[in-house]
This record gives sequence, C-alpha cells and structure tokens, in this order.
Amino acid sequence: MPRIIFDPKILNGKAIIKGTRISVEFVIELLSSGMSVEEILKEYPHLKKEDILAALDYAAKTLKQEEIIQPSELTKKKIAA
Repeated sequence: MPRIIFDPKILNGKAIIKGTRISVEFVIELLSSGMSVEEILKEYPHLKKEDILAALDYAAKTLKQEEIIQPSELTKKKIAA
C-alpha cells in the first residue's frame, strides 16, 4: 500500500503522506532542520516511522530523476534564445 499519494484537493497535488495533509517536502524540512525521526513522531503522533522513511525514499527517487543543468549551460541557452 503506497504511503505517498497525490491528491489535487490537498496542497495543490503535492506529494503527501497518505491520510494526512503533511507533505513530503515538510517531512524533509523537519529532518534537515535537525529533528530526529523520534522527535517528529512525538510531534506528529499520527505519523509512523514508515511514513518518514517513505518520504525519504520518495525524495531520493525524485532526485535521481532530476536533470542537472550546469550554470554554463544556462548561459548558453540564454544566448541561443
């Protein structure tokens, strides 16, 4: 069962934890601010550890698909336009 879903009626269709209005982005921000998984679970008791791990997995997979554009390529594209 997927833990990460997209619902156009919630947060404009951003990736969210199923059954919540908590976005993957928000979970990643909490972790990057230094909160531990345990602290997040205490602050948001309706989340499960698996939800946080699913958010990390989703973020990692999304970044793997990211197209890398070097600053020099941006300059070339602007000149060509």
